[in-house]
Amino acid sequence: MLWQHYHQPRSVARALALLREYGAAARIVSGGTDVLVELQRGIKPTETLIDVTQLRELKYVRDEGERIAIGGIATHNDVLASQVCAQRAQPLVQACVEVGAPQIRTRATIAGNLVTASPANDTIVPLIAMGGEVVLQSVDGERVVDIAEFFTGFRQTQMRPDELLREIRVRPLAENERGIFLKLGLRRAQAISVISVAAVVKMNGKAVSEARIALGCLAPTIVRAKNAEVALVGKALSAETIASAAEAVLEDVSPIGDVRGSAEYRLLAVSALVERSLQRIAGDSCAEGLPERHILLDTGEAPALSVKDFDGTIVSTINGKRTEMRDAGRKTLLNALRENVGLTGSKEGCAEGECGACTVWIDGQAVMSCLVPAAQAHGHALVTIEGLAASHNGKPLHPLQQAYIERGAVQCGFCIPGMLMAGAKLLQECEAPTLEQHQTAISGNICRCTGYRKILDAMQQAASEMGHEESPNPSFPSGSLPSTRVSKETPLRTGSLRMTR
Repeated sequence: MLWQHYHQPRSVARALALLREYGAAARIVSGGTDVLVELQRGIKPTETLIDVTQLRELKYVRDEGERIAIGGIATHNDVLASQVCAQRAQPLVQACVEVGAPQIRTRATIAGNLVTASPANDTIVPLIAMGGEVVLQSVDGERVVDIAEFFTGFRQTQMRPDELLREIRVRPLAENERGIFLKLGLRRAQAISVISVAAVVKMNGKAVSEARIALGCLAPTIVRAKNAEVALVGKALSAETIASAAEAVLEDVSPIGDVRGSAEYRLLAVSALVERSLQRIAGDSCAEGLPERHILLDTGEAPALSVKDFDGTIVSTINGKRTEMRDAGRKTLLNALRENVGLTGSKEGCAEGECGACTVWIDGQAVMSCLVPAAQAHGHALVTIEGLAASHNGKPLHPLQQAYIERGAVQCGFCIPGMLMAGAKLLQECEAPTLEQHQTAISGNICRCTGYRKILDAMQQAASEMGHEESPNPSFPSGSLPSTRVSKETPLRTGSLRMTR
C-alpha cells in the first residue's frame, strides 16, 4: 500500500480546506504520472492523497485575448487539442508533444509538470520563454507568481503546502513574434531531455526588437540565455547574427553532467541547438515536423455511472458490467484490476509508465493503469484487454487481435495486451491511420521480442480491414458505452502544426 488515506473533494473550496488541514502531510494527485512514480521509489512518501480530478472547473484551456489560461488539471492532451495553443502558443504545443507517451499525455497535467520542478520537464522551458505566470490559491486567497520566479531550486518551488496551483497563464505569440521548442533526447519517444531550448523572437521589420531564450537540463533550474538574447536585439536575423548568438550562449551556461550527457557534451550541444532554433525562426519553419493531427488516444466518452461520492468502495463499469471493488482504495488501478477483479490480462512491466504493458481505457482514454490510483476509476467506465473484442462488435476477437495472429506479431506475449489496447484506441480515433500515426500510438509500449515490424504490419492490416467494415455494433449491456469512430466529417480536436526533433 502506497498511501493510507484518500480524499476526493468535489469543490475547490473543499480541496483548499483539506490542504489547510493536512499541509505538508498530504500530497495532491491528479494525473499521477509523477506522484505515483515518486511514491513507488520512496520519494516524498505520504499517508494521504488529495485527488483533485473531480474539480472539473479547473480543466480548461481558454483564449482570454491577451493571455491563454490553462486550468490546474488541464492535461498535455488538452493543450494539443486546443486551437488557440496551436495558433498562438506553438512552443508549448511542441513541448507537449515531447512529454512521455500518448497514454501519459491523456492524464499528465501541465500544472503537475511545473510543480515537480525538474529542469528536464519540457513544458517549463517554453512557458518561461513565453512569459508565463502561475496562480496559486489557498483558503487565504490567491497570489500570482511569474513562472521564472516560481522555481527556487532543483525540484523546489515557491508553492506552500496549503496551496493549489489553480491556473497557468501564458502570453500568446503576437503577429510579429515567432517561437520554437526543440529538445535533444537519447531516443524518439519517452525520452528525458539532455538539453531543451525554447526561443521567442519579436521582429520590428527586419530587426529583432526582443528575444527570450530559455534552456533546460543545464542547471538545477531553467536558465535564461541573456547574453545570447542581447546578441540578437537590434540586428537582422542573419546567419552571422545567429552564429554570434549561438557563441554568446556559452557565456550564459555552466552545464551539469549526468548519466544522459557530460557537461562538456552539453556545452557543445547547447550552442548547436540554439543555432538550429534561431535558424528555424529565421526561415519561418518553426512548425516544420508537427503533425497535422495529434494522436491523443482519447475518444472522449462520458462516464457510464451516476454514483455516490467515493466512500472506500470503488464502483465502476468494467467491460460493460457494473463492478464493485472493495478495499482497493489504497492500490493502483492495475493492482485493483488484477487482485480485486481477477482481470490479469493487464501486466506490470515497470510500475513507472515506461513500458505500456498495463494500458487500459478509462472513459475512452488510453491510460497507464500502474499510474492511476484505483479510486479514480470510481464512477467511470473501464475497458481492459478482456473486454476489447466486445467493445468493438462482440466477436470472439477484435480485428486487431485477429491481425496479430495472422501476422505472427506475438512472441512472449507479455507486452501484447498493452500494445493491443493502444493500437485499438488509435483505430477508434483515426479512420485510416498512417504508419507514423501507428508508430506514435504505440510509442509508449515497449516490446523486447519482436522488433515491432510484425506488430506494425498487424496494425495496418486491421486498419485496412476495419475501414471496410459496417459500423460497429457493440454487444455491451445496456448502460455501457459503445466504441466511437471518427469519420472524415468529425471535427478534429487538434492543431495543425508539427515539429522535427
